[in-house]
Amino acid sequence: MTPKILITRRLPEKAFELLKPHCEIDYYDRETAIPRRELLKRVAGKEGLLCLLTEKVDPELLSRAPGLKAVSTVSVGFDHVDLGACSERGIVVTHTPGVLTETTADFAWALLLSCARRVVEGDRFLRAGRYKAWGLTMLLGSDVHGKTLGIVGFGRIGRAVARRAKGFGMNILYYDHRRLDAVAERESGASFASFPDLLRRSDFVTLHAALEAGGAHLIGEKELSIMKPGSFLINTARGPLVDEKALVRALQSGRLGGAGLDVYEKEPRLAPGLSKLPNAVLAPHIASASVETRTKMAALAAEGLLDVLVYHRRPAHVANPQPPAPIPS
Repeated sequence: MTPKILITRRLPEKAFELLKPHCEIDYYDRETAIPRRELLKRVAGKEGLLCLLTEKVDPELLSRAPGLKAVSTVSVGFDHVDLGACSERGIVVTHTPGVLTETTADFAWALLLSCARRVVEGDRFLRAGRYKAWGLTMLLGSDVHGKTLGIVGFGRIGRAVARRAKGFGMNILYYDHRRLDAVAERESGASFASFPDLLRRSDFVTLHAALEAGGAHLIGEKELSIMKPGSFLINTARGPLVDEKALVRALQSGRLGGAGLDVYEKEPRLAPGLSKLPNAVLAPHIASASVETRTKMAALAAEGLLDVLVYHRRPAHVANPQPPAPIPS
């Protein structure tokens, strides 16, 4: 019997073509998020759900789809999915790690360099017709080479950021719940530091940590107060890791030199005052937004659904801490 699935957002054509021969597809073919009410209505009777971070997969949704067997999210993170509730119901949850590592690391560097060298401010300055002549003290920024980079979260993306930092001759610090062994640490070119020590010593702090239970506001008032004066904060991980209101205050006061953000605490809304700050570079959650990477992510998510619903095998990337077994047929 052909499995019925709901796709909650427009996909790259390659991913859609993977699913089309094998599934009966209910397709919300738009760039904007599916309204919650419509999501709850359309998920009824489905065996598979392909979604994004914007779709909350919780007991309310699961109760509307008692036949659901698989949830596949086009993302590395899965904090929008209630894994416990899915596991209790025998629902396999898949996600898309790995394929966006290098692209996200590239973008973290794009934000870092844009902040340090005031690229966005310079663009606005020029477009506004304010550039009349070259000046020795015009739009002075901060050097990157030779500075100290602090990486919070040293998984795939954190290590990819560290590899790029070597080319800038940076002193690289990292903090993670698990310290690398001596060989891996030496190969990475990074030195372990406690979280407070990393904040105090780093000229640039970039976040690549997961949003774990109780992990909101990893960077709050206290942490911002101990960061090196004039330093920069980069976040391409999860918005709630940063207390956005406290960050606005730190940027307004000049304690921080700047911030580069791709994710937000209550996305897509911004904390009051953030959008008006010239020392904040703000991107609309596009760290993985290259044609190549977004296509790979969507294809991997599609393959995860097919593995469960059509081929009855374990997907490559299962998010459930104790995934249901066997894979439902």
